[in-house]
Amino acid sequence: MRLRPNGKNDIDMYGNLESGRGGSAPRSGGSNRSGRGMSSHEANANIMEQQNNDRITELSDQVARLKGLTIDIGNEVREQNSLLDNMGDGFSNVGDMLTGSLARMGVMLERGGAKHMCYLVGFVVFVMVFLYWLVR
Repeated sequence: MRLRPNGKNDIDMYGNLESGRGGSAPRSGGSNRSGRGMSSHEANANIMEQQNNDRITELSDQVARLKGLTIDIGNEVREQNSLLDNMGDGFSNVGDMLTGSLARMGVMLERGGAKHMCYLVGFVVFVMVFLYWLVR
């Protein structure tokens, strides 16, 4: 164990001397033993900075994907709302047509006799048979 000029021991938790952990100052003008020009603390800081930058890039990519997804969902919702509005208008028109048809059938039944009633029953039977044939 070596005593540093500031009075602190230079041993980290693994027993290595001068590891750069815990805020120790760089040796010999900022160069470490391997001569790379930076202390292990600076190297650790650079590694962590690079990892943070990589994670920031990943997050920004995910945010961009989510933004695109939300824009697509918004477009789809607008399109579906437009289709639903058109369907509502179509059903309204069909309802009006059915109301008119029922009114005309009522007038026909009031005026006519058995002949018109037979035509109506025959038509209903034909429609039922046709629908049965389509489903089967």
